[in-house]
Amino acid sequence: MAGDEKSIRRFSGRVGPAYWSLETDELVGRLETSTSGLMRVDAAARLAKFGRNELAPRSGGSALSVFARQFRSPLVLILVFAAAVSAFVGEGHEAAIIGAIVLASCALSFTQEYGASRAMEVLQQRISRKATVLRDSFERTVDVGEIVPGDVVCLSAGNLIPVDGVILESRDFNVSESVLTGETFPVVKSAGRSAPEAGITQRTNAVFTGTSVRSGTAKVLAVATGTQTEFASIAEALERRIPETEFARGIRMFGYLMTEIMLVIVILVFFVNVMLNRPFIESLLFSLALAVGLTPELLPAIISVTLARGARTMAAGGVIVRRLDAIENLGSMDLLCTDKTGTLTEGVIHLDGSFDVEGNSSKDVLLWARLNATLQTGLKNPLDEAIASAPHGQEDLSGFTKIDEIPYDFVRKRLSVAVQDGEREQILITKGAVQNVLEACGFVQGSHGSAPLGAAERETIDERFRHWSAQGYRVLGLAIRRFQSKTGFSRDDETEMVFAGFLLFLDPPKEGIRETLSALADRGIGVKVISGDNRYVAAHLAEAVGLRAGRIMTGEDLSKLTKNGLLAGVRNTDLFVEIDPNQKERIVEALRRSGHVVGYLGDGINDAPALHEADIGISVDTAVDVAREAADIILLKRDLSVLVRGVDDGRKTFANTMKYISITTSANFGNMISMAAASLYLPFLPLLAKQILLNNFLSDIPSLAIAGDNVDIDQLRRPRHWDIHFIRRFMVSFGLVSSAFDFATFAFLLLVVHAEAATFQTAWFVESVLTQLAILFIVRTHMRPWNSRPSRLLAGLAVCVGAIAIAIPYAPFANWFGFVPLAGPVLTGLLAISALYVVVSEVTKIRLFYHGNRSKPGRKSSGSNPRPVASIRIPS
Repeated sequence: MAGDEKSIRRFSGRVGPAYWSLETDELVGRLETSTSGLMRVDAAARLAKFGRNELAPRSGGSALSVFARQFRSPLVLILVFAAAVSAFVGEGHEAAIIGAIVLASCALSFTQEYGASRAMEVLQQRISRKATVLRDSFERTVDVGEIVPGDVVCLSAGNLIPVDGVILESRDFNVSESVLTGETFPVVKSAGRSAPEAGITQRTNAVFTGTSVRSGTAKVLAVATGTQTEFASIAEALERRIPETEFARGIRMFGYLMTEIMLVIVILVFFVNVMLNRPFIESLLFSLALAVGLTPELLPAIISVTLARGARTMAAGGVIVRRLDAIENLGSMDLLCTDKTGTLTEGVIHLDGSFDVEGNSSKDVLLWARLNATLQTGLKNPLDEAIASAPHGQEDLSGFTKIDEIPYDFVRKRLSVAVQDGEREQILITKGAVQNVLEACGFVQGSHGSAPLGAAERETIDERFRHWSAQGYRVLGLAIRRFQSKTGFSRDDETEMVFAGFLLFLDPPKEGIRETLSALADRGIGVKVISGDNRYVAAHLAEAVGLRAGRIMTGEDLSKLTKNGLLAGVRNTDLFVEIDPNQKERIVEALRRSGHVVGYLGDGINDAPALHEADIGISVDTAVDVAREAADIILLKRDLSVLVRGVDDGRKTFANTMKYISITTSANFGNMISMAAASLYLPFLPLLAKQILLNNFLSDIPSLAIAGDNVDIDQLRRPRHWDIHFIRRFMVSFGLVSSAFDFATFAFLLLVVHAEAATFQTAWFVESVLTQLAILFIVRTHMRPWNSRPSRLLAGLAVCVGAIAIAIPYAPFANWFGFVPLAGPVLTGLLAISALYVVVSEVTKIRLFYHGNRSKPGRKSSGSNPRPVASIRIPS
């Protein structure tokens, strides 16, 4: 199609129903394109007209929508209701103050959430998915969002299909459609026509957005993109329900706890005050203010900004977070499952030699291997690249012409390429796993020609294979079959082949991997290797890097185990070897059932199910599409040391989130209990509603700096988990300490100072703010406060807010809030009570919670061998 503007304007993007039933030429005509793709100018015009190929808008929302979202919080609605009640009964001054505090609180939340969402958009753009299309008759790599109807998309094994379309041409093309149909096994797809009434599963010539290529190659004509695809039309029903993370479950349980306590206190206080003949509206406002004061209303904003900050920090270290709550799971991880290539080894594979059956170096085997590796067009892999770049294999291949190809798949575990040797014979060259290549062989290549492949010859081949594998080599087998004249090849031709020899590859252990594994062990993270390689190679590598290799489970062993049998078996297994890709998910599931928080690192086509099953799916930037999309976290560099830093960042994020919860609940709970109790005995309210809200607002300001607070090293040494029972005990214990000193303050004000209502309320407001700021420095660390330095911003904000709280009673606007100036002796007494409160709180923390439970900085685990550890619950 030429770049004709009239033609572009006339194209509507609609090709009518049942496009899969049309002849290719007719469909191409309706789409006003060609089998060689669109011109770039046409594609740009269609992109402007039809929009990006996305299911949802790119933006996380405008600033106005994010700001409006702050007012949907139940706590904010409670405050709005309180302001409305005040205005309704003529308390306009009260309503204005409550409204101003609501607005200020929402503004604080907005600045944090909006900044976090913008930061995450920038990070997500770093891992945007790419696809290959034909533009101007050439293959070009474009962002998936830029594909338009009429494009020709080139697909190969590992690709996620980005459009709905029909196949123009294909080769051994198998597609996994489980995301749409629930069918586990791949479906064979090919060019042709399907019946107009065919359902999704019967459209064998069509592919759909969100499905993935398991094997083979194809060119697909894009018919529908974005919201017009089948996936979009049923997206809500098909959306994969991501299992609730431990962190999200903890937040939910914490919300239930706060709700229960809040309802009990509010209802009790309200009815008792009414029964004591207190003013109805005043009692209602006081009860509602208690509810808001008890609840950490900035928790969503604190979580958002803490996670976003963690994501930015991790991105700077080479770890991109695709799902924010995965950060918390990364910090909780106590077991990492990984393949060996690229993580435990350098990942730069070298062809170390090509040998015939007798173990002699063979140029013929190398020549055939180079033909197979360089002419295949399927999934690219490091082994083929190693063969193609081998310095000792630079023979001229120009005399050979490719005839056909039988792509690699995970059942056969071999790849075949048919070539024409000049004017002479045709050769089918097959390489792959030694045992799988042998299955296709009936003969063996000897020094005097081929001979039948008998039991003795098989034993010799197997012995050489074991010998080289035990030395750490990755060994492939190579076989050939000669033909005189054949027009097409298929898997049926992979029979009666001649086993020609071996290819030996070396991928040495990664430099510094022992230290990295030791660092993981120091953090309570064990490593289990799940590999498709044979037991000899895996065991050799494990011993070389310091992992135990005595207890091995093979894929054959695993296939014989029941679900419960596997559960028992995985606990005592060091290495999983010769594993079929479909068995990886079973292993991860069993490890999770055994009590571990499991991370899985994978980058292959068949890693997606295991990545979904794991608590934390980890992939790399160079992984195939299906693996990257299934992962929660993307490593920009395939290096476990990068992951170690990510684990530390995840644990810092968790620790800082828990700080806010501990600080606010321990202070707020005590204050609310004290206020509720005092309201029953005092002839006046201990604090007015507007004073409670101002107190809560001021004490929340330093909390915004918690996301960047320093974290003690002992909080990074073990996986960290939610423990709602600990939080409840922590809240009650420190709440009672806080209430005891509140009652001491009441006694000081009533019995010593003989304070009136306004003086009492002012004094307790100041004391309440000061104690909430003081408890911040106690609770934020498991250590002595003077041994753990807070961040400058946190300390600075706390000091400033403390100064403001002391100064407010003397400010010109003090009467707006019902405050009066405090005499010097009163202020001195409050400061003394606050200081004593700090001392008792510190003693309570050490004696009741962290005594003997603090790991010392720098403590090493015994031995260099990382061992999986059970899920350890450490109070946060």
